[in-house]
Amino acid sequence: MVSNPILPIPGKENILITSALPYVNNVPHLGNIIGSTLSADVFSRFSKLRNRPTLFICGTDEYGTATETRALEAGVTPQALCDEYHLKHKAVYDWFDIAFDYFGRTTTEKQTEIVQDAFLKLHSKGFLEERTTTQPFCEKHDGFLADRFVEGTCPRPGCGYEDARGDQCDKCGNLLDPFELINPRCKLDGATPVPRDTAHFFLRLDKLQGDIEKWFENASKDGNWSSNGVAITKAWLDSGLEGRSITRDMKWGVPVPVPGFEKKVIYVWFDACFGYPSITANYTDQWEKWWKNPDEVDLYQFMGKDNVPFHTVIWPGSVIGADNDEWTLLHTLSTSEYLNYENTKFSKSRGVGVFGDGAKETGIGPSVWRYYLLSNRPESSDTQFEWNGFAASNNNELLANLGNFVNRVIKFVNAKLDGAVPEFSSSYTDESFDFPGWIAGVKTLLAEYNKEMETVHLRAGLKKMMEISSQGNLLLQYRLDNANLASHPERTKTVIGLALNLSALLASLCSPYMPGTGEAIVRQLNTDLKFIPDTWEPEALKPGHKLGKAEYLFQRIDDKKIAEWKEKYGGTQASRAAEEAAKEALKKKKQEDKDKKKAKKAAKKASEADESVPAGLAAQVGGSADALKTAATEDVKQLPIREKPVEK
Repeated sequence: MVSNPILPIPGKENILITSALPYVNNVPHLGNIIGSTLSADVFSRFSKLRNRPTLFICGTDEYGTATETRALEAGVTPQALCDEYHLKHKAVYDWFDIAFDYFGRTTTEKQTEIVQDAFLKLHSKGFLEERTTTQPFCEKHDGFLADRFVEGTCPRPGCGYEDARGDQCDKCGNLLDPFELINPRCKLDGATPVPRDTAHFFLRLDKLQGDIEKWFENASKDGNWSSNGVAITKAWLDSGLEGRSITRDMKWGVPVPVPGFEKKVIYVWFDACFGYPSITANYTDQWEKWWKNPDEVDLYQFMGKDNVPFHTVIWPGSVIGADNDEWTLLHTLSTSEYLNYENTKFSKSRGVGVFGDGAKETGIGPSVWRYYLLSNRPESSDTQFEWNGFAASNNNELLANLGNFVNRVIKFVNAKLDGAVPEFSSSYTDESFDFPGWIAGVKTLLAEYNKEMETVHLRAGLKKMMEISSQGNLLLQYRLDNANLASHPERTKTVIGLALNLSALLASLCSPYMPGTGEAIVRQLNTDLKFIPDTWEPEALKPGHKLGKAEYLFQRIDDKKIAEWKEKYGGTQASRAAEEAAKEALKKKKQEDKDKKKAKKAAKKASEADESVPAGLAAQVGGSADALKTAATEDVKQLPIREKPVEK
């Protein structure tokens, strides 16, 4: 628990933000990061800079078959595996400047308490039903298989993806039953699963469909959901909801609080989304002020499209069924499509793509990474991470536009005006430039920026911020140099005063996207980061205010680095490792063959030595023929070498 938690304030616009809980058993790649955590961080920072009570919650999703199996393969306990990867995830997000108010985990007592409470309420109200089901069972390792651990060919027409899972096909997106798969196999050992009966609880989503539909119709419109989120949810509802199993035959999870189910746990379908309130409950014991306060709190959730049904059908149905209208339900849903890597998929095993811990190794700071990912955020369709585009974003946009503008004006003031804001007035007019029109244009762009951000159009908001920076460069063009300062001092000082104030505004506007850059700008301006206003005040920095030291915001990325990164992250690293491993294996085999030949040759010589020693002679030297043979085998080098006489 924290000592001074962020809490909603009655009468204020209170914002609760979550990003999809990352599953704990792997390091997130760039697609994972932009799909949820980074996007949520941008909106959280924006909301706080709009002076709203805002809480940003996330954590690692740790229960489930994947963790249990991965731990088994690694020879560690599931808890030890979760401890390791929780820290790895946190380190990645810290480096990317993702500022959660609390980053927790689902393996806590609060998680068990909240999940079991909802489970029992649903059970008492008739929304849970016990059924005997047929589940895939692997006879080879003697255990039931979770749906995701049955793999095979997708049965859906036109798909045929060969690595579909028993719960979902990652290619066509359809939810599956493991027995639907063509040529099913156990992911652990490749054996063919067999059907076996087992008892489980089912969540009766069919009985809750009417309530879910009513909530969806209102929430999706009021909260301006992403179009893909609406489409996915509508497809589920239109096809008709069915009961879904929410318990499993395994050990790693929240125990089922019903007699006779002691060896079963509540499955992640039901368990994971309750991680949001349970993580908040570990942040503050006043968690219900956020999660059971629908009239005072708006909930914003960020995720990839594959997570949509859990947040818009299953979890809303669960809490509506358990507590009617008590919970704070989803207000705004922001979903993303997939970010691919250079026209292929990210793959840790093949060394393809940049994973969270690899971005730091490039030496390029988090601001550039955040900018490129957000400017290519896959909001309505899949997008690509490309190294050429990454470098161009840095060199042609950040460096040439934002970095150039801020650095140019601050360096000039430090060099020519003793580092202080000159006397100027925003009402100044001049025939050579339309100052009032320029100021009005900045105010219009600011209003457009705020509108895009309020509706969670993050790519568009970033574009507006860069358009405002371009207006700064337009202001300086042909008007900021020694000659202008000498011949048109009042106009030039007006240009400087407006440019410095625009820099302060840009620090706030870019801060949600690039917090490190925002901090660098206000450090150079020797001021604090200000709230994002409804309208721009171009005289906020007053004449006489002393600036700090100028510094470069961005550095140029060389073409040689692009080629280096393409090779390193394009799979060659894994290929080289495989080649080296093959070479080492071949070298080892050759050495083993050589050793075998030497041993065979030594044994043959020992045998020849044994045959050449009469038994009587052996006895004279105190040993048998067998003893001599053994000695010869152990140290053949001690035998006399009989050389052929040299012919004369």
